[in-house]
Amino acid sequence: MHDVIVIGCGPGGYASAIRASQLGGKVAVIEAADIGGTCVNRGCVPAKVWHKAASILQSIRKGADFGIEAAEPKLNLKTIVERKNGVSGEIRMGMEGLLANNGVELIRGRAVFKGPQAVEVEGNTLEAKKFIIASGSSLAFPEVPGLKDAAMTTDDLLEMTKAPASILIFRADFVEVEMANILNTFGCKVVLATDASRILAREDHDTSQRVAQALREQGVEVITRATLESVKKKKGGFACQLAGPKERTVEVAQVLVSSRRPNTAEIGLDKLGMKINDDGSIQVNDCLETSVGGIYAIGDCTGGWMLSHSSSSMAVTAAENAMGQKGKYPFHLIPRGSWTSPEVGSVGLSEEEAEKQGLEIEIGIFPFSINGLAACRNEVDGAVKIVSEAKYGEILGVHIVGGGATELVGEAVLAMQLECTAREFARSIRIHPTFSEAVVDAARDAEKWALYLPRR
Repeated sequence: MHDVIVIGCGPGGYASAIRASQLGGKVAVIEAADIGGTCVNRGCVPAKVWHKAASILQSIRKGADFGIEAAEPKLNLKTIVERKNGVSGEIRMGMEGLLANNGVELIRGRAVFKGPQAVEVEGNTLEAKKFIIASGSSLAFPEVPGLKDAAMTTDDLLEMTKAPASILIFRADFVEVEMANILNTFGCKVVLATDASRILAREDHDTSQRVAQALREQGVEVITRATLESVKKKKGGFACQLAGPKERTVEVAQVLVSSRRPNTAEIGLDKLGMKINDDGSIQVNDCLETSVGGIYAIGDCTGGWMLSHSSSSMAVTAAENAMGQKGKYPFHLIPRGSWTSPEVGSVGLSEEEAEKQGLEIEIGIFPFSINGLAACRNEVDGAVKIVSEAKYGEILGVHIVGGGATELVGEAVLAMQLECTAREFARSIRIHPTFSEAVVDAARDAEKWALYLPRR
């Protein structure tokens, strides 16, 4: 009998298997498809290759601002696809090698629970003292008449060798705004629509406003308070009916499908009586244990933000608990990010969320327009915003839009993890000129002694 069996070998499954093995467990991980899951094969990693290509293209187009005049580059999207395939392949090989190095048994096939301590894989029964479900998520088509005929999925986008002439992207969370940025850069006319009152509706309102403004300036049409009712084929493309305060029809070549659902329907959870949410996600407690004792769940299959890094961090807590510890997972420290132009990075409570909880707060904001490095690089869009508790200065949330935001947010995560106050953050030291200075300057503004902002 194994000590721990992990179902799924994406970033979460892979990390939990290794961590359980490090703690002395006899561990196996079961994978029905490619090692690496969505992140390595059809998500984070491939998308970042496309992001880098888009970033290079944008830099070339802005070269004249620095005295470098270049003709419009010739595009070969096939090369980008080949590069992202190569990167993903190398990561898969590395992951498989590390599993073997840590003594983790890799089992190919689909796992189905037969009981709380047994699964069946390709006709074979495997037993374990504890299980960790890391089954991930898969694309889900919204129930919109005619959508499937017009669909371009995120999987398709990462394989494209020619960008569509135009596209409607419905929903406007991190994945959607990032895809809008990429497609727009490569010459696609993008319409970004959401039924919410603003894009990135789960983020701070300032973040939403800054990103929406940047997208509009880049040529993306942003439509809010609109629901996709139907898609009808017409000559040269599709007519998409949007309902809302102002009904309208948008004509595009394709419609992007980016929705995802937890992979929980066909692994025998019903036989265990496990508590499942309405969206198919698995309910877990603070220790990441499901309603069935001894079975843990992590990552996309638990719903929420569906982020690779949350899955791999949950993996550590779940593995340690499966091996006898009693750690709680810090859900409030999960950072979010999007590789748009400008980038987005955030962690913790937004201003609105803090106010809804009845907290007395202070806000500190420092715009990149007066950051030295941002001015040098002509990357002045965005700002750092810190939400702190008024009495003691506890940092409740940090929201960054601008250059290096996906890296800078790591400072905020560490500060919150170590219970650093805005007061302490304000007295920290950074190299000049760097984007990181803006985080310190925002903390000073929260403490009402910003050095480089007008008095307030």
